[in-house]
Amino acid sequence: MKNANHGAIDNQQLLSIIERIEKLNEDAAAIAADVTEIYSEAKSAGFDPKYSRQKIRLRKMDPDELDETDELTQMYRNALGL
Repeated sequence: MKNANHGAIDNQQLLSIIERIEKLNEDAAAIAADVTEIYSEAKSAGFDPKYSRQKIRLRKMDPDELDETDELTQMYRNALGL
């Protein structure tokens, strides 16, 4: 990326950007490890991680979208005799 210095690179700015991205990547990895640990804890307590993930996904949904998903799921289950 070029700046107003006709192709010169601001080394300090670039280094700062790269270091910030690296820090965020480290934070994301730590958070992912924490989430994995919590799923393991839930599994040890008798909760199925598959369904825990599903419920988390559903809780993120807009209420109208969730209602539509529930209706379509029920419609498909009925059509398949489930």
